[in-house]
Amino acid sequence: MTGRPHLEQALLDGTGALPAGLAVPGYDRSAVTAGVAHIGVGNFHRVHQGVYLDRVLHQAGQQDWGIVGVGVVDSPASAAKAAAFAAQDNLHTVTEFAPDGSHASRVIGSMVGYESVPADPVAAQARLLDPGIRIVTMTIGESSYNLIEGTGEFDVSTPAVAGDLQHPERPPRTVFRLLIEALDGRRRDGTAPFTVMSCDNLRGNGDTIRRSLLGYAAAVDPALARWIEDQVRFPNCMVDRIAPLVNDARRAELNALAGIDDAAATIGEDHLQWVIEDDFPSGRPRWEEVGVTMSAEVAQYEAVKGRMLNACHVLMSYPAVLLGHRFVHEAMADPLVYRMLRTFVDQDVIPLITPPAGVQLPDYRDQILSRFANPAVRDQLLRIAMDGAAKIPVFHTVTLRTQIEQGLDPSREALLLLCFRRYLTGVDDRGVAFDVHEPLLSPDDRAACAGDDPRAVLRLAPFSPLRLEDHPGFIARFDELAGVMTQRGVATTIEAAIQPRG
Repeated sequence: MTGRPHLEQALLDGTGALPAGLAVPGYDRSAVTAGVAHIGVGNFHRVHQGVYLDRVLHQAGQQDWGIVGVGVVDSPASAAKAAAFAAQDNLHTVTEFAPDGSHASRVIGSMVGYESVPADPVAAQARLLDPGIRIVTMTIGESSYNLIEGTGEFDVSTPAVAGDLQHPERPPRTVFRLLIEALDGRRRDGTAPFTVMSCDNLRGNGDTIRRSLLGYAAAVDPALARWIEDQVRFPNCMVDRIAPLVNDARRAELNALAGIDDAAATIGEDHLQWVIEDDFPSGRPRWEEVGVTMSAEVAQYEAVKGRMLNACHVLMSYPAVLLGHRFVHEAMADPLVYRMLRTFVDQDVIPLITPPAGVQLPDYRDQILSRFANPAVRDQLLRIAMDGAAKIPVFHTVTLRTQIEQGLDPSREALLLLCFRRYLTGVDDRGVAFDVHEPLLSPDDRAACAGDDPRAVLRLAPFSPLRLEDHPGFIARFDELAGVMTQRGVATTIEAAIQPRG
């Protein structure tokens, strides 16, 4: 027993003493109804969209924009999360840390319900059929949209999707079937469809989920697919906040700081950004009044963030892990890693992109590097490194293609791919093993990258469309750096990749 109060609505209603300094909702949660359903209530959702909707609910006349969470994954971890939400009335805390180490904790009350599809598929579907739900959002992971690499077509052959298509009598196992059945039910009932918005860290995330859902719908009923294409909106958005994983030890630290016992405690930096394309025919919260940018320039914001912040995150993660670092702030304190990122941004990115109005790229660069160096956040490099086969093409393809087309130095991109290959072996330069999470790669893929041919990484399905072996300038530099890595290790290879070239 910790002696701290348990987080629940009764505590907020005055049945116990609230910890000093803990901010709580200033609105009546009993008057809040759900207007948003969110699929995938993980850490990022709770510190990002959950926070924004909490701000919305403090506004007059916005009490119909609460969130109902929806869980699709059938696993012990998902069941435990559902039980935690039930035990604390869907409340959770967010503790925010500034770069100077100062922190503040807040109870977030925007989620007013939670439905588990594996536990009660009927109740979950009923929520999505409710006309009060006008927006369905999701954070399901960058690699989870089930589109075939290269063609962009929806893959109906994967086991989960094929199972959902072939066994409609079973509860849905994919978000695609869940949403398609809900939209079909609304079509049959004459209820206006909800707007669908992906909040995953993907460029054109609205376009991506649109392709996925239309692909699934076409496999079910082409007429339904045509109706969705005509009636349903899929706005793109850009999301930004660093949200590290929270293990048991970190949760205990956060709860000690907040002064409360919260089984769903989360941590975030003090930076928060959301840019949304304004396309919500059934209505939306007044997001623009709580710090959200409603803009037609989402693609430009995405380009800057993706090619600078996300690309730096990805570029840093693999060499830093191989050097023995495990936290982002530790890597940023390594002068070699810091120089690598500065070289990449200053030479490979800033000269090649045009920002949206009002965004100064050198200022944005400095902000990124300051955020990465925040020691209080303690973001995990292995969290960033996971799903690299999905992330690298998204955040580095445009830069790499531009370098090849313009005959520019591809050293940092070659370094990234070489370090990713080494990362797939699961052992750093000190001989210390680490976990590798790459669901898009098969055991054969990883075995090929562990062999003697460094170019094997270039032939992996996520990278093969680039045909990098067909570009003499790139492949010459790649082979040169591969030789350095084989003979002298990662640190010397980084040095070689960031040295000025004549």
